[in-house]
Amino acid sequence: MGIVIVIHELGHYLAGRCFGVAVESFAMGFGRTLAEFTDKRGTRWRMNWIPLGGFVNFGDRASLDEAGPGAKVPAGVPFDEIGPLKKIVVSLAGPFANFALAALIFSVSIGVHGVAVQSVRVAGTIAGSPAEQAGILPGDQILSVNAKPIRNSSDVTVAVLLSPKTPLRLVLDRDGAETLVTVTPDEIVRENEFGQMVPQSTIGIQMYPSETFENKRYGPIESVVAGIQETGVTIDRTVTMLERIVTGKMSFNTLSGPVGVADVSRRVVNKVMDQPEVPLNARFERLFWVLLSLCAAISVGVGFFNLLPLPVLDGGRVVFHAYEAVLGSKMPGQKEAVALSMGVLLLMVIVITWGDILETGVFVRGSS
Repeated sequence: MGIVIVIHELGHYLAGRCFGVAVESFAMGFGRTLAEFTDKRGTRWRMNWIPLGGFVNFGDRASLDEAGPGAKVPAGVPFDEIGPLKKIVVSLAGPFANFALAALIFSVSIGVHGVAVQSVRVAGTIAGSPAEQAGILPGDQILSVNAKPIRNSSDVTVAVLLSPKTPLRLVLDRDGAETLVTVTPDEIVRENEFGQMVPQSTIGIQMYPSETFENKRYGPIESVVAGIQETGVTIDRTVTMLERIVTGKMSFNTLSGPVGVADVSRRVVNKVMDQPEVPLNARFERLFWVLLSLCAAISVGVGFFNLLPLPVLDGGRVVFHAYEAVLGSKMPGQKEAVALSMGVLLLMVIVITWGDILETGVFVRGSS
C-alpha cells in the first residue's frame, strides 16, 4: 500500500516540478523522521518511520513569505500563483500515476507469464441453483457472458461476481450447437479466495477447463498494450461494483473498516506460504507475483477514488480549481471548509468500501 501512495504523490511532485512550483518537502511514510536530505532546489526528502504512504508539500506564498528574508526556501513559484489549469494538471497527475503503475505491473506480468486461453465447460450444477433453473447442463461449454467472449474460468467468475440479482445472458456450446440461456445470480455468504466469509454472487456451477490449452504470449509492445487494456478493465470493474453497491444491488453487510486491504494481504501471504509440498523458492516467486497483482488492483483503486469529486480528494481539488478557472476567483474559504468537512465523512465510507471490494475476490480467480 505504501508504494502505491508514494507513486501517487510522486505524480503530483513531477507535475508540479514541470510547472516550476516550489516543493517544500516530499515525505515517504508518516510519523517521526528517520532520515532526510535537502536537494539543490531546497526540497526536503524525508523517510519517516511508519511506511504507510507519504505526501508532497508544495510551497504557497504565505509559507514562503513566513520564512523571512535570507531564510533558505525552496526554489520555484508558489503553488497558489500558478494558473488554475496548471493546478488541475497537478491534481490529476497523482491518480494517473497510479494508473500508470498498474499498467506497468500488468504489462510485466503479461510479458512474463502470458495469458491463459482455455475453453470452459460446466462440470455440474447445484440442485435448485439459478444455473439448474436456467437449464444449464453438465458438459455445456460457456462461449460468452453478456456478449463478452470467455477466455478462461476467471472471466466467468468475474462476470458472475459483478452481477448479483442481475440477469446474465450466456451463450453455450451444447453438442456442437449454440444455446442461449438467461440466468440470474443469487447472492450468498461464502468463503472467498482469501478465506473470508463475505456476500458473493453465484449461479451454482462447477467449472472445469477443457483439454485444449493455449498460453498466449506477448511481445514487449503487445504486453504494454495488454497492460493498459487490463488497467481499463480493472477500472471498469471498480466502477461497476460501486454502482451496484450504491444502487443496492450488492450488499453493504461486509463493511468492516479500513483494515480490509491489510487483512487481504495477510491472508494472501498465509495461503501461498502454507504449502509445504511446494519448494520454498517457488512459493516466494508465486507470492511475489500475487502481491504484485494485488498492488496493481490497489493502485487502480487509489487512482480511481482520488478522481471522485470529494473536497479532500484530488477530484475535489479539481472542482475547486475549475471554479477558479470559470469565475476568475477562488472559492470562498467558508464554503471550502464546509465542503471539506462533508468530504471527510464521505471519504471514510469510500475507504471502507474499497477494502470490502478487494475482499469480494473480484480481482482474483474464484468459483461461480
